[in-house]
This record gives sequence, C-alpha cells and structure tokens, in this order.
Amino acid sequence: MRDQATERGPVTPIRVAIVGYGYIADYHARAIRGNIGTRLHGVLGRNAEACTAFATRYGAQRTYTDPNTLAQDPEVDALLIAWPNALHAPIAEMMMAAGKHVLVEKPMAINGAQARSMERAATRHGVQLMVGHMWRFDREAQALRALIKKGHLGDIVKTKGYGIHTEWGPSGWFTDAKLAGGGALIDMGVHAIDTVRYLLGDPEPESVFARLSTRHGDYSVDDEGVLIITWKNATVSIIESGWWQTHSDGAEASTQLFGTKGYARLFPTSWWYGKGEDKVSETPCFPPREEHCDQHIYDGQISAFVEAIRGRKALKPGPVEGRIVMDICDAAYQSSESGQVVRL
Repeated sequence: MRDQATERGPVTPIRVAIVGYGYIADYHARAIRGNIGTRLHGVLGRNAEACTAFATRYGAQRTYTDPNTLAQDPEVDALLIAWPNALHAPIAEMMMAAGKHVLVEKPMAINGAQARSMERAATRHGVQLMVGHMWRFDREAQALRALIKKGHLGDIVKTKGYGIHTEWGPSGWFTDAKLAGGGALIDMGVHAIDTVRYLLGDPEPESVFARLSTRHGDYSVDDEGVLIITWKNATVSIIESGWWQTHSDGAEASTQLFGTKGYARLFPTSWWYGKGEDKVSETPCFPPREEHCDQHIYDGQISAFVEAIRGRKALKPGPVEGRIVMDICDAAYQSSESGQVVRL
C-alpha cells in the first residue's frame, strides 16, 4: 500500500538515509524510491566512491562517511541500517538520540541485551524502531496467517521451519563472530523463528533446546543448527538453520504447520483442513515471484514503516518482536553449550 495524499494536499515525503550499500541495500533503495511517501535522501558508508555510485544509481542527494554528520543532518527524518550486526545497536541508538526513526535490518542486534537497550532508546526518544523481519510482509505468509487466525487448522500442535543456504554460504563479516554475533542461526535461523512466530500470532517463548555446530567451513561460527522451541501456547517448533547444506526441506522461511484440524505449508504454499466430504484442500494462486526474496516484501515493509511514523498504524515488527528473536538465539547458544533446556 502506497502512502496517499490527504484532503489537505500532498503528504511531504519522509526523507530516508540508508546506512550501507551492499546487496540488501538495493532492495531497500528500490522500496524507498517506489513509495510516494518516502524519498531516498542520502547514503552512509565507509567508501566515499561506493557511496557516490549507490547514491547516483538511486537518486539520493547526499553521501556521508561519518555517522555523526548524518545524525546531525536536519534534513534526514529516518534511517535504514544495513551494516554488520555488531553496528546495529550503536548506530541505531545514535540516530534515535538525534530524533530519527530507524528501520534496522535483521537481526536486531547481536544479543538480547543490546536489543533491550535499543528498545529503551526508542521509548526514551519517542521515535519508531522497526526490525527488518520482512517475511511478515510476504503476501503468501499473510494469506496463511489469515487462514490460521480463522481457526481452520485448529490448534497448532507442532511446526517445522527452515533458514538454510544449500550449497552456498557467506564470507566476510558474516563469519566473524565479533561482527555478526553468531553464524547461520543469527543469519538465517532468525527468518524461520520470526516467520513461525508471526504465523502463530506472536506467542511468547517458554523454552529452547538447541544443538549448534560448525561442520562446513574454517570459521568459529555455527553453520549447522537444530532448535526446539516450546511456546507458551503449547505449540512446539522445530527450526533448522545452516549454510552450505547439501539439502533443505524448504526455502528460506518455509514453514510447515500441523494442526488438530488440518495442515498447511508456506513455500510452496498450500493447505488442507476438515474431514471426509467437508475436507478443503487448496493450493492458492499468487502473483508470480521474480525471486524467492521478492521485492514486494521490502515494498510492504517500507509502507508499514511510513504508516507507523505518520501514526496511522502500530509498528510491527518493532523492538519487541526483534528482541524476542534475539532472546531465543541467546537461549539457543546457551543451550547448545550447556546441553540443557533453557527457559525464558
């Protein structure tokens, strides 16, 4: 949904700056450029030449190499942070202290403590803090959430979700524990965790049991992982994370849900419920995807950010949703090290 003009005339666009110019920043820049309620004002990065190239590609007016300069720019209303995980909290808190709204890429931070600090900062400075768990804006995920909300599947007994790269894995800062905070779990597993939580109606986690290991690369972070999350609504979720896997039972954020009245799956998306002649079985038709992580997801995310800034809708996923995912990751690392179930 695009931001619309009001009866009083056109809405002044929210001026957004992007922190970073890597792969994911292109998706965000296209979303900002395509929304009538936003304008890409600037780009922050360490490499001035790369910043200029990115700004030119998307029509941004300014470039910055110093975060302080960006924080002090009165012409910037909001920030989108797409830098390494360890920089999310310090940059976000600096910008929120300057009165700017923030949309931070997932994961929210490198641990729950940082996430809580960011949450407090957003409240203290009276700004919006959105966390980029973008699968909540996927049209197929939203259709499945609506089906579950109607009760067609009954009580959801268990789920299986996937955050896995097959025959591929990242390099650079993603494999540096100091910059990333972890490995495949914090990179890919968070997609599966937040997606199933969204589909279930955002239940609170009760406990986590996990086994994480490094099997495929020469680095100190995890690239194999299995989690068992028990939610306070009694649903149990199995989450698989990984890089360089030989096989995955589903694409990123793919989720299976087993209910007392039926079964549903996200990616490929289908469901059935009921019994006998009353059984309903559907494989709904959705608009074609240009790629799995389709641009429409990021477009929807920016629209939701704008709606929250303008006070039209409550922000979700906000700091609470981001912090809960971080708490689950913290518990998973603790459980894997201790061999024990960790209660939250």
